Amino acid sequence: MAFDGITIACIVKELRENLIGGRIAKIAQPERDELILTIKTNPAANRVMSHDSDGKKQKLQSQRRLFISADASLPLIYLTDKNKPGPMTAPGFCMLLRKHLNSGRIMDISQPGLERIVHIHISHSNEMGDREDKVLIIEIMGKHSNIIFTDGQGTIIDSIKHVAQNKSSLREVLPGRPYFVPESIAKVSPLTTIFAEFQALITAKAIPVFQAIYTNYSGISPIVAQEICFVAGIDGEREVLLKNEDDSEAILASPLTELYDAFSTIIGIVKGGDFHPTIYFIDNQARGFAVFPMTIYADMAAVSYDSASEMLEKYYQSRNAIARMKQKSADLRKTIQTLLKRERSKYDLQAKQVEDSEERDRFRIYGELLNTYGHDTPTGAMSMTAKDHYSGEDITIALDPRLSTGENAKRYFEKYAKMKRTATALAEQMEKVKEQIVHLESIAAAIEIATEEEDLTEIKEEMIACGYLRRKSSSSKDKGKSKSRPLHFMSSDGFHIHVGKNNYQNEEITFKLANGGDWWFHAKAAAGSHVIVSSGGRELSDRTFEEAAALAAYYSNNRPQEKVEVDYTERKNLKKPNGAMPGYVIYHTYYSMVVAPNLNGLTQID
Repeated sequence: MAFDGITIACIVKELRENLIGGRIAKIAQPERDELILTIKTNPAANRVMSHDSDGKKQKLQSQRRLFISADASLPLIYLTDKNKPGPMTAPGFCMLLRKHLNSGRIMDISQPGLERIVHIHISHSNEMGDREDKVLIIEIMGKHSNIIFTDGQGTIIDSIKHVAQNKSSLREVLPGRPYFVPESIAKVSPLTTIFAEFQALITAKAIPVFQAIYTNYSGISPIVAQEICFVAGIDGEREVLLKNEDDSEAILASPLTELYDAFSTIIGIVKGGDFHPTIYFIDNQARGFAVFPMTIYADMAAVSYDSASEMLEKYYQSRNAIARMKQKSADLRKTIQTLLKRERSKYDLQAKQVEDSEERDRFRIYGELLNTYGHDTPTGAMSMTAKDHYSGEDITIALDPRLSTGENAKRYFEKYAKMKRTATALAEQMEKVKEQIVHLESIAAAIEIATEEEDLTEIKEEMIACGYLRRKSSSSKDKGKSKSRPLHFMSSDGFHIHVGKNNYQNEEITFKLANGGDWWFHAKAAAGSHVIVSSGGRELSDRTFEEAAALAAYYSNNRPQEKVEVDYTERKNLKKPNGAMPGYVIYHTYYSMVVAPNLNGLTQID
């Protein structure tokens, strides 16, 4: 679900419950487009009750922090317990807010219609001791997001982003200008619509139904529009509802009525404030959030939260962590891909050379035929024809007229021997290059599943140890400082399962953690994690075998496939050859199964 008007409505409800009557104690601007307001809540206001680990009630919070971001890529507003240090010298906008709003009381928090806008109404005393009203307006509108400070009459005092006429033809956001919301696209408030109006709007244009909903109604995102269609049993991306030619009744009136009922149900949740903040997960990764139950996400795992603020903070922390890891691993990814490209090109070139050398037996046959039948060929002949005693066919053999037939035969045998030596050497080189490719692919897979900086540190150490990277003078200081841990899961039947996140961890769990009777799993003929199931001397259940195999499939580069073949065997059947790359093992006794790569039924243990 997007940060749309419905999510804003949930946030506004939460802010009203927690902040109205509170006094602003501190204003900080940690980033160019961010504000953090520290608010001392009114003793009579609803405050958050925390609990200790035993469930006992702790002291009520009398201080809340409101985080506001007008960042173009990720505008947000929610309550948080976290603080961020600000710059040594506060920016001008922050100083202005401190001058006007420090010790100001929050009188009201509102949302106009279902717009992505929050108004915080603040009362404060000016220098003369007279009461004045101000409004802090937060616009959550993607790249047009802003934080605007106005007086009681709607005149802009200042804003965190200035928008001059040369940047926008719709409105200027500058001190002294009147504040208004530009109506560049006329949208209707879904809070006041009726069936007749709904029918007229949805059937007006030949566009997909879900598009007709979110383009006509404010505050509704495309995903919510799809949810409305899904509940109504309509394929919102493909179906189009249009009026009859006489403009009387809409075609498919029954689906239109059901569509309006689904629409009204969701709007009823907003009007009644019956919100249920939830994050939806696929394989332990946050894929979406919503402030009411989403039928369209029914197949996903769901975690509910007491507040929209907690939900948003958890969700964006998770998404930001993934983005940060992608950014931090970019150099390693580039290095590995460059090395893989080089080694694969080398392997293809060697394969072509081996293919060319496969004709060497032809030269051996030439030499044998010349020794057998060459005595009848006169010196200076350009060629000789003889019957091949292998195929029974006549073969014409080119000769060097300067040499005798015996010398020509010797020349062909030497050529055969050279090509045979070349083929043998190439086979050895190709085996080494193939091992190199497999190892590089395993490192690439490890980078993909890295979740912490410590994981990347271990991967980098492996690349340095294997000669793929040079150690920088500063990186030697970091060696050994931090150590990441393998993933740890509990199966449905209570068996501990460990998953290596890189080759060092694969070796650790396979040869140090596991016992001979434990079970080892790995995606067949693919780069990926070693998975160890600690049997504890017990016989594994069929479900545990399937869950462990699904883990091995999931943490491999075959994850995108619907079904993945996985090998599994007891730990005692594994061996590591001398001098092999980290994480490399061989085994001859094993079983295989085909599974879908997923984490269903597994509980991850920190």
